[in-house]
Amino acid sequence: MGQESQSAVRPNVRVVLFGLMIAMMLAMLDNMIVSTALPRIALEFNGADHFTWIVTAYILGTTVSTPIWGKLGDLYGRKAVFLTSVVLFLIGSALCGMSGSDLLGGADNGMIQLIAFRAVQGLGAGGLMVGVMAIIGDLVPPRERGRYQGMIAGIMAIAMVAGPLVGGFITDNLSWRWAFYVNLPLGGVALLVLATTMHLPKYRTEHRIDWLGAALLSVGITAIVLVTTWGGNSYDWVSPQIVGLAVLAVVALAAFGVVERRAPEPILPLGLFANRNFALISVIGFLLGFAMFGAMNFLPLYQQTVQGASATNSGLLLLPLMFGMLVVSLVVGRAITKTGRYRAYPIVGGVVMAAGMALLTRLDLDTSKTESSLYMVVLGVGMGFLMQTTMLIAQNSVAQKDLGAASGAATFFRSIGGSFGVSLFGAIFANRLAGSAAGSAFGGGGTGEGQSMDLEKLRQLPPELRETVLGGLADAVSHVFGWAVLFTVAVPVLAWFIREIPLRATNDTPPDATPEEQAELALGKAPAA
Repeated sequence: MGQESQSAVRPNVRVVLFGLMIAMMLAMLDNMIVSTALPRIALEFNGADHFTWIVTAYILGTTVSTPIWGKLGDLYGRKAVFLTSVVLFLIGSALCGMSGSDLLGGADNGMIQLIAFRAVQGLGAGGLMVGVMAIIGDLVPPRERGRYQGMIAGIMAIAMVAGPLVGGFITDNLSWRWAFYVNLPLGGVALLVLATTMHLPKYRTEHRIDWLGAALLSVGITAIVLVTTWGGNSYDWVSPQIVGLAVLAVVALAAFGVVERRAPEPILPLGLFANRNFALISVIGFLLGFAMFGAMNFLPLYQQTVQGASATNSGLLLLPLMFGMLVVSLVVGRAITKTGRYRAYPIVGGVVMAAGMALLTRLDLDTSKTESSLYMVVLGVGMGFLMQTTMLIAQNSVAQKDLGAASGAATFFRSIGGSFGVSLFGAIFANRLAGSAAGSAFGGGGTGEGQSMDLEKLRQLPPELRETVLGGLADAVSHVFGWAVLFTVAVPVLAWFIREIPLRATNDTPPDATPEEQAELALGKAPAA
């Protein structure tokens, strides 16, 4: 594989970064804004039985497409592929906003249309997330990359707080359709900025897409996501539907492994996992998503029920967690740029994150908002050490030609981990709640749409009974965090075995150089740490 141009003219990275941050904000904000509008959408379309599919379709589209977008960027050039994903996301957003309108045939098929268009939007979002990380990898040498990826982590933290606030404002003051239309002007700005200012290195490669591998991977991922979404909620874990999907996932992914070993340009090169650092970071990313997204799902529930916060205020109550994550991400990014060292950060982050989870096991009926905020700061600090450092290590562990595939795989494992975490912790929560006074108040302890519908009934209970119910609920939430600790403690143990490959101070290396060859160049070119 030869390099077509030695090195692209270095663009104004800050201008490009502005466009990338908007694109990342779109992908991160969307689900959180839309989740606030879901009850209004279900009411308008009379689709309470199916409205969870509005979220599931988006998650499916995002998770399935992430590894494929990464590989397409490696093959066809990241700029064209990324801009295509932005356009696809905006088309999906516009169609979602038009669902059930007179232009598309009226409200009779509105829910079906919205679910289908959410899948289209999710396909575009998968390209946004992996594309941002891979483009930063092309524009910025590994030695400087931590600083910029720290900024992206900050955007993710802001989105997690701003999403519910923006969604609440739109739902209360505008039509729910603006939960989707709001993406259009922001995405248009990102598209214009990136199309006119972003210049990336180009490499000559054979354009040979592994269609069979892509199809098998999509089937396997879809089956896994449906198992984790439906299992214990729509269907029992041992039901024919869940068992059948699990078997389909195993067969499809086994066949995918066989195909990838023979494909000239595999969608997910299995050789990447022969690299110790990449394999370790993939597992760490899975555990990070598992513990973080799985357990954090229950913080707003605790705040809205036990602490009596409104849906909007519960988003504000997450600010301490996001503040800890944002500050540490920025500090760690700059430290990596200055020293070129990164191995210690995932170890420290894993220890602090486990400590934060352990502190959250102390949540009970009498925990004050100040005390729970301090616990969340600790958890956020641990996340700040890990969030973008794991992506940096994944990218630094592979040749430049596989940067997109590595970025896609890292994002994919974190997403799949989150999907498993939400499902497993939901089952643990429901099991702990079952048979208690809180369980009956929450429709048997489920964590689906019935949960939010029962909050009003909870407020109407007599004071003594309500206190008993809230105590059982707080106990179930703290129990979830106890299980999260068991998974989180594995992160620093695995991170201990990461081998520190010096970060290059330049991207002007052969695109197919191995990480070891890159390390030799780094030792010769990088300033002394």
